[in-house]
Amino acid sequence: MKKNKIKSYSNISDLTKIRYLMSRRDKVILIFLLFATLSISIIETIGISIIMPFITFASNPNMIFENKVSKYLYDFLNASNTTEFIVWFGFTMIVFYVFRAIANIAYSYALNRFAFKKYHFFAYRLFCKTTELSYLDFTNKNADTIRRNITTEAMQASQFIQQILLMASEIITITLMYSLLLIISWKMTIVLTFILGINVLLITKTISKTIRKKGEMQAELSEQFLKIITKTLGNFKIIKLKGEQGNVLEAFNKASLEKVSTEIITQTLLPLPKFILETIGFCVLTASVVYILIKYNDAAAVIPIISMYALALYRILPSVNKILASYNMSRFHKRGLDIVYEDMIYHTEAEDNEKIEFNEKVELKNITFEYLTNKPIIKDFNLVINKGDKIAFIGKSGAGKSTLVDLIIGIYKPKSGEMRIDGKLLDNSNLRSWRKKIGYIPQSVFLFDGSVAENIVLNDKIDKDKIIEVCKKARIWDFLEKNQGINTIVGDGGIKLSGGQKQRIAIARALYNNPEILVLDEATSALDNDTESQIMDEIYDVSKDKTLLIIAHRLSTIERCPIKIEVK
Repeated sequence: MKKNKIKSYSNISDLTKIRYLMSRRDKVILIFLLFATLSISIIETIGISIIMPFITFASNPNMIFENKVSKYLYDFLNASNTTEFIVWFGFTMIVFYVFRAIANIAYSYALNRFAFKKYHFFAYRLFCKTTELSYLDFTNKNADTIRRNITTEAMQASQFIQQILLMASEIITITLMYSLLLIISWKMTIVLTFILGINVLLITKTISKTIRKKGEMQAELSEQFLKIITKTLGNFKIIKLKGEQGNVLEAFNKASLEKVSTEIITQTLLPLPKFILETIGFCVLTASVVYILIKYNDAAAVIPIISMYALALYRILPSVNKILASYNMSRFHKRGLDIVYEDMIYHTEAEDNEKIEFNEKVELKNITFEYLTNKPIIKDFNLVINKGDKIAFIGKSGAGKSTLVDLIIGIYKPKSGEMRIDGKLLDNSNLRSWRKKIGYIPQSVFLFDGSVAENIVLNDKIDKDKIIEVCKKARIWDFLEKNQGINTIVGDGGIKLSGGQKQRIAIARALYNNPEILVLDEATSALDNDTESQIMDEIYDVSKDKTLLIIAHRLSTIERCPIKIEVK
């Protein structure tokens, strides 16, 4: 499905995609960069064109007086002799080449700054898009794919744009250089163009196609690579228990070797056009020198022309190589542009934070929800939850208990029906405000490798007193005091804590923002009876002034809930 989407988007021109991905400010910067490109190209052309008169005057000083421009400059500088004039000419060339180097460095910085700022923009916007996804859309996406798109593909897309800009720069430079060579000798220039043009065409048709395919393979192999690592780290205990390290290593070894093999071929092919063109270019130049010497039999007369062509080719051939390299790299990075474009145009509904109050009741009216089209898991469901109610949702596995609660807390949106809070319709304008009133304790607690404080607040500001308060309410403070307090490190996935301690961290996290509604989604189902009993005592204790919604299978978990709703 994903590949078909990317294929359909590939029918849209790359420039259209780039234009869509650019802000108005980016377009202004692009115009500035194009002017800078033109300026650099003119500087490069001047740098080459002044070599010929310098060599001519150095080899035959009398030529200074035969050229109107050089004679005027000679008189203007009031040079005492031709040697002094040539020294001034040489000094001016040195100053110009220093200026040329500084201008090129500044241009390179501006180009790279623009490209890598675009990487930041793409990565940030993709991350924003991910956080803006509905939970249903999020569950339909692969975590490794999301991770790869934000990191790798965003970089590939920015490098695609960078390669396009580099191509534009070199094309302008070549155009100006080519015009200069046409003025000097249009016949010789056309012959060189014909020979080099055929080679460029052949290289583009053969090597570039292979590189593009390798780029697509590289993206797919990178995804496989990440999946193996994620699967291994996520199931580390089971893999150790079953002794499957050999199978894991074999899969990793195979994916890694395929990835490396693709990279070896790509990196070998990329500089190939350079070697081919340089070899052909200088063979043609050597043949041209021999031809001119045989025809004119006057080395002194042709030295300036030969020098000019040698220097021009010295500048043009690298430019042609850069264009081919940039073209090949853009084909390699094209998939990144397609993926970023696809993710950027993906429509996400805007959600706002308009204030909503919960003082009386929550009403669900004729709620219908489905994961698959025309297969509703909840149909025409009605419910009233009064503030302060303690409600248990019971039913068989797969009946839709968790889905129903996810609808109540605003994680899912119903296909039809409505939900009202104190009579006010819950919609996108106030959804964020409603979610902030929820404290959620899941069955599977995700803890990252950081301190207890960091795991409780997540992305919120750390308030030490508040953290200690919720830790005491969750009855984990005594344990933390014996360690490093709120700075106690939990380990990756909470590996340094017991199951009960992880659940208490989850309770503290849920209580941190003082929610009005507390939700337990089978939060104690994986615990032993004694630990579950202790944690449920703590839950009921801290939720005296809150609305409590519990999903559970064990009757002991919900025995103190006065309201029990069976979901069928």
